[in-house]
Amino acid sequence: MAFRKRNVPLGRGPSISADNSPQLEHVPGIRPSPLTSQSVTSTGTPSLDDLLGGHSGLALGSSLLIEESGTTDFAGALLKFYAAEGICQGHIVHVIGVDTSWIRDLPGTADEKSSRRKAVSTDADEKMKIAWRYESLGQTGERGAFAPKRKSNVSYFYAQLMVSTAAPIRGLSSQDSTALQTPFSHAFDLSKRLVIPTDAKINVIPVGSLQKPFDTVLQSFKQALKSSPPQSVHRLVIPSMLSPAMWPPEASRPENMLRFMHSLRALLAQYPSRMTAIITLPLELFPRNLGIVRWAELFCDGVLELTPFPHLMDASNSGPDGSGTKGTEEQPQGMLRVHKLPIDTERGEGGAGAGSSMGADLAFTVSRRKFLIKPFSLPPVEGDQDAQKDAGKLTGKEIEF
Repeated sequence: MAFRKRNVPLGRGPSISADNSPQLEHVPGIRPSPLTSQSVTSTGTPSLDDLLGGHSGLALGSSLLIEESGTTDFAGALLKFYAAEGICQGHIVHVIGVDTSWIRDLPGTADEKSSRRKAVSTDADEKMKIAWRYESLGQTGERGAFAPKRKSNVSYFYAQLMVSTAAPIRGLSSQDSTALQTPFSHAFDLSKRLVIPTDAKINVIPVGSLQKPFDTVLQSFKQALKSSPPQSVHRLVIPSMLSPAMWPPEASRPENMLRFMHSLRALLAQYPSRMTAIITLPLELFPRNLGIVRWAELFCDGVLELTPFPHLMDASNSGPDGSGTKGTEEQPQGMLRVHKLPIDTERGEGGAGAGSSMGADLAFTVSRRKFLIKPFSLPPVEGDQDAQKDAGKLTGKEIEF
Protein backbone atom coordinates (compact mmCIF):
# COMPACT_ATOMS: atom_id res chain seq x y z
CA MET A 1 0.00 0.00 0.00
CA ALA A 2 1.45 3.28 -1.08
CA PHE A 3 1.51 6.21 1.26
CA ARG A 4 2.01 9.88 0.53
CA LYS A 5 2.26 12.94 2.68
CA ARG A 6 -1.02 14.72 3.15
CA ASN A 7 0.62 18.10 3.55
CA VAL A 8 1.97 18.10 -0.03
CA PRO A 9 -0.79 19.08 -2.48
CA LEU A 10 -0.93 17.42 -5.86
CA GLY A 11 -0.20 19.38 -9.00
CA ARG A 12 1.58 22.16 -7.16
CA GLY A 13 3.64 24.31 -9.46
CA PRO A 14 6.94 25.99 -8.68
CA SER A 15 6.73 28.48 -5.85
CA ILE A 16 7.01 32.12 -6.80
CA SER A 17 9.62 33.96 -4.81
CA ALA A 18 8.42 37.04 -3.01
CA ASP A 19 11.69 38.80 -3.79
CA ASN A 20 10.53 39.40 -7.37
CA SER A 21 7.79 41.81 -6.27
CA PRO A 22 8.83 45.09 -4.66
CA GLN A 23 8.22 45.34 -0.92
CA LEU A 24 6.33 48.59 -0.23
CA GLU A 25 5.37 48.06 3.40
CA HIS A 26 7.90 50.61 4.70
CA VAL A 27 8.03 53.03 1.75
CA PRO A 28 7.08 56.59 2.82
CA GLY A 29 3.64 57.67 1.70
CA ILE A 30 2.40 54.13 0.99
CA ARG A 31 -0.06 52.12 3.08
CA PRO A 32 -2.55 49.30 2.42
CA SER A 33 -6.13 50.04 1.50
CA PRO A 34 -8.66 49.32 4.28
CA LEU A 35 -10.85 47.50 1.72
CA THR A 36 -8.53 45.42 -0.43
CA SER A 37 -5.10 45.80 1.24
CA GLN A 38 -3.83 47.18 -2.06
CA SER A 39 -1.09 49.78 -1.74
CA VAL A 40 -2.42 53.33 -1.92
CA THR A 41 -0.83 56.77 -1.76
CA SER A 42 -2.22 60.14 -0.79
CA THR A 43 -3.18 62.77 -3.34
CA GLY A 44 -2.30 65.56 -0.89
CA THR A 45 -6.01 66.34 -0.41
CA PRO A 46 -7.62 64.31 2.42
CA SER A 47 -11.18 64.89 1.19
CA LEU A 48 -10.20 63.62 -2.26
CA ASP A 49 -8.56 60.56 -0.70
CA ASP A 50 -11.80 59.75 1.10
CA LEU A 51 -13.73 60.08 -2.16
CA LEU A 52 -11.73 57.52 -4.13
CA GLY A 53 -13.86 54.44 -3.58
CA GLY A 54 -13.23 54.02 0.13
CA HIS A 55 -9.50 53.29 -0.29
CA SER A 56 -8.48 56.45 1.61
CA GLY A 57 -6.05 57.26 -1.18
CA LEU A 58 -5.21 56.69 -4.83
CA ALA A 59 -4.41 53.05 -5.54
CA LEU A 60 -1.03 52.42 -7.12
CA GLY A 61 -1.24 51.54 -10.79
CA SER A 62 -4.28 53.78 -11.40
CA SER A 63 -4.82 57.09 -13.14
CA LEU A 64 -7.20 59.96 -12.43
CA LEU A 65 -8.60 62.44 -14.96
CA ILE A 66 -9.88 65.75 -13.55
CA GLU A 67 -11.98 67.80 -15.95
CA GLU A 68 -12.88 71.44 -15.33
CA SER A 69 -15.29 73.74 -17.11
CA GLY A 70 -14.87 77.49 -17.26
CA THR A 71 -11.74 79.59 -17.15
CA THR A 72 -10.77 78.84 -13.56
CA ASP A 73 -7.94 76.55 -12.45
CA PHE A 74 -9.22 74.76 -9.36
CA ALA A 75 -7.97 71.48 -10.80
CA GLY A 76 -4.50 72.97 -10.84
CA ALA A 77 -4.66 73.28 -7.05
CA LEU A 78 -5.33 69.54 -6.79
CA LEU A 79 -2.36 68.86 -9.06
CA LYS A 80 -0.06 71.05 -6.96
CA PHE A 81 -1.15 69.27 -3.77
CA TYR A 82 -0.48 65.95 -5.51
CA ALA A 83 2.99 66.98 -6.65
CA ALA A 84 3.89 68.61 -3.32
CA GLU A 85 2.84 65.47 -1.46
CA GLY A 86 5.09 63.39 -3.69
CA ILE A 87 8.07 65.64 -3.01
CA CYS A 88 7.46 65.52 0.76
CA GLN A 89 7.27 61.70 0.62
CA GLY A 90 10.45 61.36 -1.47
CA HIS A 91 8.64 60.03 -4.55
CA ILE A 92 9.82 60.68 -8.09
CA VAL A 93 7.61 63.41 -9.56
CA HIS A 94 7.33 63.78 -13.34
CA VAL A 95 5.75 67.01 -14.58
CA ILE A 96 4.90 67.26 -18.28
CA GLY A 97 4.44 70.32 -20.46
CA VAL A 98 5.46 73.08 -17.98
CA ASP A 99 8.67 74.76 -16.95
CA THR A 100 10.44 74.88 -13.61
CA SER A 101 8.38 77.89 -12.45
CA TRP A 102 5.45 75.53 -11.93
CA ILE A 103 7.58 73.57 -9.45
CA ARG A 104 8.59 76.72 -7.59
CA ASP A 105 4.91 77.64 -7.10
CA LEU A 106 4.04 74.44 -5.23
CA PRO A 107 2.28 75.08 -1.90
CA GLY A 108 4.28 74.76 1.28
CA THR A 109 3.37 72.77 4.35
CA ALA A 110 1.03 74.39 6.84
CA ASP A 111 2.02 75.48 10.32
CA GLU A 112 2.31 72.84 13.00
CA LYS A 113 0.24 74.83 15.50
CA SER A 114 -3.07 73.50 14.26
CA SER A 115 -1.69 69.99 13.98
CA ARG A 116 -0.40 70.15 17.54
CA ARG A 117 -3.80 71.28 18.78
CA LYS A 118 -5.40 68.38 16.96
CA ALA A 119 -2.87 66.00 18.48
CA VAL A 120 -3.59 67.29 21.98
CA SER A 121 -7.33 66.96 21.48
CA THR A 122 -6.86 63.47 20.04
CA ASP A 123 -4.76 62.42 23.04
CA ALA A 124 -7.42 63.76 25.37
CA ASP A 125 -10.13 61.87 23.55
CA GLU A 126 -8.13 58.65 23.61
CA LYS A 127 -7.44 59.13 27.29
CA MET A 128 -11.13 59.55 27.92
CA LYS A 129 -12.05 56.48 25.90
CA ILE A 130 -9.50 54.12 27.44
CA ALA A 131 -10.16 54.18 31.17
CA TRP A 132 -12.38 57.04 32.19
CA ARG A 133 -14.27 54.93 34.70
CA TYR A 134 -11.14 53.80 36.48
CA GLU A 135 -9.70 57.29 36.64
CA SER A 136 -12.90 58.57 38.19
CA LEU A 137 -12.68 55.82 40.81
CA GLY A 138 -9.09 56.77 41.51
CA GLN A 139 -10.05 60.40 42.02
CA THR A 140 -12.99 59.73 44.35
CA GLY A 141 -11.34 56.89 46.29
CA GLU A 142 -14.45 54.74 46.58
CA ARG A 143 -14.34 51.59 48.74
CA GLY A 144 -10.80 52.45 49.83
CA ALA A 145 -9.32 50.43 46.99
CA PHE A 146 -8.08 53.44 45.01
CA ALA A 147 -6.22 56.13 46.83
CA PRO A 148 -6.67 59.75 45.70
CA LYS A 149 -4.51 60.84 42.74
CA ARG A 150 -3.53 57.25 42.08
CA LYS A 151 -4.08 55.63 38.70
CA SER A 152 -5.75 52.26 38.48
CA ASN A 153 -4.01 49.12 37.30
CA VAL A 154 -5.90 49.23 34.02
CA SER A 155 -4.82 52.80 33.36
CA TYR A 156 -1.24 51.88 34.23
CA PHE A 157 -1.41 48.92 31.87
CA TYR A 158 -2.60 51.10 28.98
CA ALA A 159 0.07 53.68 29.76
CA GLN A 160 2.79 51.03 29.63
CA LEU A 161 1.28 49.70 26.40
CA MET A 162 1.43 53.13 24.78
CA VAL A 163 5.04 53.58 25.89
CA SER A 164 6.05 50.19 24.52
CA THR A 165 4.27 50.93 21.25
CA ALA A 166 6.01 54.27 20.86
CA ALA A 167 9.41 52.71 21.52
CA PRO A 168 11.61 52.15 18.44
CA ILE A 169 11.21 48.76 16.84
CA ARG A 170 14.35 46.70 16.65
CA GLY A 171 15.52 45.24 13.38
CA LEU A 172 14.33 48.14 11.20
CA SER A 173 16.67 49.93 8.86
CA SER A 174 16.99 53.70 8.69
CA GLN A 175 14.73 53.77 5.62
CA ASP A 176 12.04 51.76 7.39
CA SER A 177 12.16 53.95 10.50
CA THR A 178 11.92 57.08 8.34
CA ALA A 179 8.89 55.62 6.58
CA LEU A 180 7.21 54.92 9.91
CA GLN A 181 7.82 58.48 11.12
CA THR A 182 6.67 60.17 7.89
CA PRO A 183 2.92 60.93 7.90
CA PHE A 184 0.76 59.50 5.15
CA SER A 185 -0.59 62.91 4.13
CA HIS A 186 0.58 66.48 4.74
CA ALA A 187 -1.36 69.71 5.18
CA PHE A 188 -0.46 72.40 2.66
CA ASP A 189 -0.92 76.15 2.52
CA LEU A 190 -1.47 77.77 -0.88
CA SER A 191 -0.14 81.10 0.40
CA LYS A 192 3.28 79.55 1.11
CA ARG A 193 5.91 78.06 -1.16
CA LEU A 194 7.35 74.61 -0.74
CA VAL A 195 11.04 74.44 0.10
CA ILE A 196 12.37 71.93 -2.43
CA PRO A 197 14.91 69.58 -0.80
CA THR A 198 18.27 69.21 -2.46
CA ASP A 199 17.71 65.48 -2.92
CA ALA A 200 14.22 65.89 -4.41
CA LYS A 201 13.60 63.73 -7.46
CA ILE A 202 11.79 65.96 -9.95
CA ASN A 203 11.73 65.32 -13.67
CA VAL A 204 10.36 68.17 -15.80
CA ILE A 205 9.62 66.73 -19.24
CA PRO A 206 9.08 69.25 -22.08
CA VAL A 207 6.73 68.67 -24.96
CA GLY A 208 8.34 66.94 -27.95
CA SER A 209 8.33 67.89 -31.60
CA LEU A 210 5.35 69.44 -33.31
CA GLN A 211 4.56 66.32 -35.30
CA LYS A 212 4.94 63.83 -32.41
CA PRO A 213 4.64 65.79 -29.14
CA PHE A 214 4.17 62.71 -26.93
CA ASP A 215 7.17 60.66 -28.08
CA THR A 216 9.69 62.54 -25.94
CA VAL A 217 7.39 62.26 -22.94
CA LEU A 218 7.01 58.49 -23.25
CA GLN A 219 10.70 57.86 -23.83
CA SER A 220 11.77 59.95 -20.83
CA PHE A 221 9.18 58.36 -18.57
CA LYS A 222 9.99 54.80 -19.63
CA GLN A 223 13.71 55.40 -19.10
CA ALA A 224 13.05 56.75 -15.61
CA LEU A 225 10.99 53.68 -14.69
CA LYS A 226 13.66 51.27 -15.91
CA SER A 227 16.61 53.03 -14.28
CA SER A 228 14.97 53.68 -10.89
CA PRO A 229 15.14 51.24 -7.93
CA PRO A 230 12.34 48.64 -7.60
CA GLN A 231 10.92 50.30 -4.47
CA SER A 232 10.66 53.78 -5.97
CA VAL A 233 7.22 55.32 -6.49
CA HIS A 234 6.58 57.59 -9.49
CA ARG A 235 3.95 60.31 -9.79
CA LEU A 236 3.01 61.55 -13.25
CA VAL A 237 1.55 65.07 -13.36
CA ILE A 238 0.01 66.46 -16.58
CA PRO A 239 -1.55 69.92 -16.06
CA SER A 240 -4.02 71.30 -18.63
CA MET A 241 -3.56 68.56 -21.18
CA LEU A 242 -4.05 69.63 -24.83
CA SER A 243 -4.22 73.31 -23.83
CA PRO A 244 -2.90 75.51 -26.69
CA ALA A 245 -0.88 77.51 -24.16
CA MET A 246 1.42 74.52 -23.52
CA TRP A 247 0.69 71.94 -26.23
CA PRO A 248 0.94 72.21 -30.02
CA PRO A 249 -2.21 71.75 -32.12
CA GLU A 250 -0.99 68.33 -33.30
CA ALA A 251 -1.32 67.02 -29.74
CA SER A 252 -5.11 67.07 -30.00
CA ARG A 253 -5.12 64.83 -33.06
CA PRO A 254 -6.66 61.44 -32.17
CA GLU A 255 -3.74 59.41 -33.56
CA ASN A 256 -1.32 61.23 -31.23
CA MET A 257 -3.38 61.73 -28.08
CA LEU A 258 -5.07 58.32 -27.98
CA ARG A 259 -1.81 56.52 -28.66
CA PHE A 260 -0.29 58.30 -25.67
CA MET A 261 -3.24 57.41 -23.42
CA HIS A 262 -3.04 53.79 -24.55
CA SER A 263 0.72 53.70 -23.82
CA LEU A 264 0.16 55.27 -20.40
CA ARG A 265 -2.42 52.63 -19.52
CA ALA A 266 0.02 49.94 -20.63
CA LEU A 267 2.72 51.38 -18.34
CA LEU A 268 0.28 51.41 -15.42
CA ALA A 269 -0.43 47.74 -16.06
CA GLN A 270 3.28 46.94 -16.40
CA TYR A 271 4.22 48.76 -13.16
CA PRO A 272 1.09 48.36 -11.00
CA SER A 273 2.88 49.00 -7.71
CA ARG A 274 5.22 51.81 -8.70
CA MET A 275 3.32 54.64 -10.36
CA THR A 276 0.19 56.79 -10.34
CA ALA A 277 -0.96 59.57 -12.67
CA ILE A 278 -3.28 62.57 -12.44
CA ILE A 279 -4.27 64.53 -15.56
CA THR A 280 -6.33 67.71 -15.87
CA LEU A 281 -8.29 68.62 -18.99
CA PRO A 282 -10.01 71.97 -19.77
CA LEU A 283 -13.59 71.29 -20.84
CA GLU A 284 -13.98 74.83 -22.12
CA LEU A 285 -11.72 73.91 -25.04
CA PHE A 286 -12.49 70.19 -25.28
CA PRO A 287 -16.07 69.43 -24.13
CA ARG A 288 -17.18 65.98 -23.13
CA ASN A 289 -19.22 65.42 -26.26
CA LEU A 290 -16.02 65.08 -28.31
CA GLY A 291 -14.94 61.56 -29.13
CA ILE A 292 -11.33 62.19 -28.08
CA VAL A 293 -12.45 63.20 -24.58
CA ARG A 294 -14.70 60.14 -24.27
CA TRP A 295 -11.82 57.89 -25.22
CA ALA A 296 -9.57 59.60 -22.69
CA GLU A 297 -12.16 58.92 -20.00
CA LEU A 298 -12.22 55.25 -20.97
CA PHE A 299 -8.44 54.98 -20.72
CA CYS A 300 -8.36 56.51 -17.20
CA ASP A 301 -9.39 54.63 -14.06
CA GLY A 302 -11.17 57.57 -12.43
CA VAL A 303 -12.89 60.64 -13.89
CA LEU A 304 -13.96 63.72 -11.91
CA GLU A 305 -15.54 66.93 -13.19
CA LEU A 306 -15.29 70.34 -11.51
CA THR A 307 -18.03 72.85 -12.36
CA PRO A 308 -17.42 76.24 -10.70
CA PHE A 309 -20.36 78.45 -9.90
CA PRO A 310 -20.88 81.47 -12.18
CA HIS A 311 -20.48 83.90 -9.27
CA LEU A 312 -17.55 82.60 -7.24
CA MET A 313 -17.50 83.40 -3.56
CA ASP A 314 -14.14 84.21 -2.02
CA ALA A 315 -13.67 81.52 0.61
CA SER A 316 -10.24 82.78 1.59
CA ASN A 317 -11.78 85.77 3.40
CA SER A 318 -14.34 83.75 5.34
CA GLY A 319 -12.13 83.56 8.41
CA PRO A 320 -9.27 85.47 10.01
CA ASP A 321 -6.73 82.83 8.97
CA GLY A 322 -8.34 81.94 5.66
CA SER A 323 -9.67 78.66 7.02
CA GLY A 324 -13.31 79.69 7.10
CA THR A 325 -13.71 79.74 10.90
CA LYS A 326 -15.57 82.97 11.44
CA GLY A 327 -18.66 81.40 12.91
CA THR A 328 -19.99 80.34 9.53
CA GLU A 329 -18.98 77.51 7.26
CA GLU A 330 -17.12 78.08 4.03
CA GLN A 331 -19.31 78.72 1.04
CA PRO A 332 -18.92 76.19 -1.81
CA GLN A 333 -17.30 77.46 -4.97
CA GLY A 334 -18.54 74.81 -7.36
CA MET A 335 -19.94 71.34 -7.86
CA LEU A 336 -17.99 68.12 -8.24
CA ARG A 337 -19.33 65.23 -10.28
CA VAL A 338 -17.94 61.71 -10.09
CA HIS A 339 -18.18 60.01 -13.48
CA LYS A 340 -15.98 57.03 -12.67
CA LEU A 341 -13.92 55.67 -9.78
CA PRO A 342 -11.16 53.06 -9.81
CA ILE A 343 -12.84 49.64 -9.53
CA ASP A 344 -10.61 47.27 -7.60
CA THR A 345 -13.13 44.81 -6.14
CA GLU A 346 -16.02 42.77 -7.41
CA ARG A 347 -18.43 45.11 -5.62
CA GLY A 348 -17.52 48.03 -7.88
CA GLU A 349 -16.28 51.55 -7.07
CA GLY A 350 -13.60 50.04 -4.89
CA GLY A 351 -16.25 48.41 -2.73
CA ALA A 352 -17.78 51.69 -1.57
CA GLY A 353 -21.02 51.31 -3.50
CA ALA A 354 -22.70 53.70 -5.89
CA GLY A 355 -24.77 55.46 -3.27
CA SER A 356 -21.84 56.70 -1.21
CA SER A 357 -20.18 59.09 -3.63
CA MET A 358 -21.38 58.73 -7.20
CA GLY A 359 -25.04 59.31 -6.36
CA ALA A 360 -24.56 62.21 -3.94
CA ASP A 361 -24.32 65.92 -4.73
CA LEU A 362 -20.80 67.06 -3.92
CA ALA A 363 -19.37 70.58 -3.71
CA PHE A 364 -15.81 71.81 -3.38
CA THR A 365 -14.26 74.78 -1.63
CA VAL A 366 -10.74 76.10 -2.17
CA SER A 367 -9.41 78.22 0.66
CA ARG A 368 -5.94 79.39 1.51
CA ARG A 369 -5.09 76.19 3.34
CA LYS A 370 -7.13 73.37 1.91
CA PHE A 371 -9.23 71.95 -0.89
CA LEU A 372 -12.36 70.58 0.72
CA ILE A 373 -14.92 68.25 -0.89
CA LYS A 374 -18.17 67.75 1.01
CA PRO A 375 -21.86 66.97 0.35
CA PHE A 376 -23.87 69.85 -1.04
CA SER A 377 -27.33 70.90 0.13
CA LEU A 378 -29.29 74.05 -0.59
CA PRO A 379 -30.18 76.30 2.36
CA PRO A 380 -33.82 77.21 3.08
CA VAL A 381 -35.38 79.95 1.00
CA GLU A 382 -35.13 83.39 2.60
CA GLY A 383 -38.85 84.05 2.33
CA ASP A 384 -39.84 80.71 3.86
CA GLN A 385 -39.63 81.56 7.58
CA ASP A 386 -41.27 78.32 8.67
CA ALA A 387 -38.59 76.26 6.90
CA GLN A 388 -35.83 78.34 8.45
CA LYS A 389 -37.38 78.02 11.87
CA ASP A 390 -37.84 74.26 11.67
CA ALA A 391 -34.56 73.54 9.89
CA GLY A 392 -32.71 70.72 11.56
CA LYS A 393 -35.64 69.71 13.79
CA LEU A 394 -37.39 66.36 13.69
CA THR A 395 -41.14 66.09 13.96
CA GLY A 396 -43.10 63.33 15.63
CA LYS A 397 -44.16 61.90 12.27
CA GLU A 398 -40.56 61.52 11.11
CA ILE A 399 -39.55 59.41 14.10
CA GLU A 400 -42.58 57.14 14.15
CA PHE A 401 -41.85 53.47 13.53
